[in-house]
Amino acid sequence: MKRGLFSRALIVLTATAFLVSGCGKSDKEVKVSDKQNAGNKSGKPLTVSVADSKLNWLGKKVTGQHNGSIKVSNGEILVDNGKVTGGKVEIDMKTIVNEDQKDEESKKKLEGHLYSPDFFDVAKFPTAKIEITKVESLNDATKPNVNSTVTGNLTMKDVTKSVTFPAEIKIENGVLTVKADFDIDRTDWNIKYGSGKFFDNLGDKVINDKFNLNLTIVAK
Repeated sequence: MKRGLFSRALIVLTATAFLVSGCGKSDKEVKVSDKQNAGNKSGKPLTVSVADSKLNWLGKKVTGQHNGSIKVSNGEILVDNGKVTGGKVEIDMKTIVNEDQKDEESKKKLEGHLYSPDFFDVAKFPTAKIEITKVESLNDATKPNVNSTVTGNLTMKDVTKSVTFPAEIKIENGVLTVKADFDIDRTDWNIKYGSGKFFDNLGDKVINDKFNLNLTIVAK
């Protein structure tokens, strides 16, 4: 009996610590606000290379974590005088893949859950997208791997929010490369399954609200 009480107490403490650690600020966290007006953007259009672009994701829970990838389906980036002025990148949510599960049955089960209405409801919302509204130069000695701040409207499911995140932008020999690594709170896009902010008594079933996106966009 005492062992059972101890086990339950340990689970509660672990979940609490996990939630507390997940609620703090981090260098990868983005600024989220209401959808912004994209306006009319000028510049030379560069076509996003689907083959060279990639998007990786990482999600955490009390008992572990999962990671995988999603494919970029198409996009266009506007460049004027060596500066990114706008553009749009679309993501094919039907290509969500888990890459850490070795057991095929477990892998398919997790992917199926991510496809379901509990998470991204892929059958109803097969495409996510980000539309760039503003790009500013960034010179921050504490962030040596980034040189810009990108703001854009990120749409997932039926929700669009403006997000601002640090990025590294390079243009060499007519090829544009954008790299970014940031965390977003899924509940801002109405993805609430397993969230300790909305459901009580989840114990070790709590899933972190924040998940990481690591992207590389190449346009030519």
